[in-house]
Amino acid sequence: MKILVTGGSGYLGTHVRRFFNADDFSRRSGYDVLDSEAVRTVAGYDVVIHLAAHLDKDPAAAVECFQTNAQGTANVIRNMRSGAVIVYASTKDVYGAHAAAYDEVPESCPTDYCGQSALEWSKFLGERYLEYYARQQGVRTCIFRMSTVYARPSDGNEYGFVTHYTESVKRGHAIRLPLGGNPIRDIMHVDDFSRACQAFIRSSHVYGLYNLGGGKANAASLRTMVDTVGRLIQLEPVIIEDEALPHPVPVNYVSDLSRIREQLDWEPEIGIEEGLRSLV
Repeated sequence: MKILVTGGSGYLGTHVRRFFNADDFSRRSGYDVLDSEAVRTVAGYDVVIHLAAHLDKDPAAAVECFQTNAQGTANVIRNMRSGAVIVYASTKDVYGAHAAAYDEVPESCPTDYCGQSALEWSKFLGERYLEYYARQQGVRTCIFRMSTVYARPSDGNEYGFVTHYTESVKRGHAIRLPLGGNPIRDIMHVDDFSRACQAFIRSSHVYGLYNLGGGKANAASLRTMVDTVGRLIQLEPVIIEDEALPHPVPVNYVSDLSRIREQLDWEPEIGIEEGLRSLV
C-alpha cells in the first residue's frame, strides 16, 4: 500500500510519515498543494493523509489560509483515483465558542459562525470540499476534528503548546499561563493519531467524521501538564500567571470519543504521563 503524507516534513507530519513509512508531499520536498502540476502525483497513492495547512489566526493571513486549507484540499482530492482513501486533519476549533456548552464535545456540536478565525473557517470549508469531491471521485474519506496532538520536536518546525511547555521546563524558561493555568485540554500523542488513521484505512467505512483527541481519560489543566513535566524531570517549572493573556475559547475542551470508539474500535493507547515522558 502506497501512502502519502501532505505536510510530511512538519511538526506532526514528520512522525506520521515515519509511522507509515510514507512519502512526503510538502514544500520542503518540492511539492505544493497549490501547484496544479505537482498535485497530480497524488493519483499514484492508495492513501493520502492530508496534514498540509497554513496555520495562522492573524486576520492578515486570511487569504493564504483559504487558498491553502480550502482550495489546496480541493486540489488534492480532485486528483485522487477512485477507491483511494484520504484522511483530513481538521480542527476542533471549527466549533468555536459553541463547544463551551459541552463537558465532552460531540460531533453534533454546532459549527455555525460565532467568531471563528479564517483559519478555522478555511479548515471547515476544506471539509465541505472533501464531502463533495469524495462522492464525485469515489474516494473514501475520513475527517478528524482534532484536539491537541503533541510530538517530539523536529528540525525547523514550530511545535504545539504541550511540547512548548515541556521544552520550557527542561530549559528553565518562564511559562506564561492564562487563567491561573486552569483551562483544560484533552491531549493526544501523535502515534495515537497515526493509529486512528490506520483504523479508518483498515475499516470498510466509505465516509467518517470524528472528533479526535485524548478524551476524558487524557484531559488535564494546563497547570497540571506543566507540573507533571517538572515532576518527571525533577525540575521546578517557572510559571507566570498572566491575566493579560487572551482566554482560550472555549476555556475547557474535551473530545467525546463515542463515535470513533464505536465505528473504528479506536481509543488512545498512550496516557498523559507516558506521553509527556516521551517528550522529555
